[in-house]
Amino acid sequence: MALHEVLDVLTPYVRRLCGPIALQDAPDAAQEALIVVMRNLKDLREPAALFGWVRVVAVREAVRVAKQSARAVPAPLAEVPAPGDPALAADVRDVLDRLSPEHRAVLVLRDLEGLDEETAARMLRVPAGTVRSRLFRARASFRRNWRDEGAAR
Repeated sequence: MALHEVLDVLTPYVRRLCGPIALQDAPDAAQEALIVVMRNLKDLREPAALFGWVRVVAVREAVRVAKQSARAVPAPLAEVPAPGDPALAADVRDVLDRLSPEHRAVLVLRDLEGLDEETAARMLRVPAGTVRSRLFRARASFRRNWRDEGAAR
């Protein structure tokens, strides 16, 4: 497979992973992840493991980029739209922006990617207990921020 074909296949996947973690910096995170992937692709021993390996790289790069550009004060939320309204995605993104990159990474790996705690722990290079506690805190923070912003309107 030619290099451009590999990029065509991997780029949407990397963007989907980086988006909810790096938020406004997702394009930078995706670019950084793809650079790491392309530089190290020759070292991949198991071609069948490509997407798992790319997932690890993308999540780590998204967390790294998000930490580097963490905003001091989160943006205020606008009024929450009705379910099904396209603006709802923007509001969810605003609430995600209030979470740390580590918490966003755990939410993406567990709730969007459907990975178990052990796999997420290996990918993030933390103990499984840390994944459980981050996930608990991330979900609680998300619910609290969503509810608080809704009540403020």
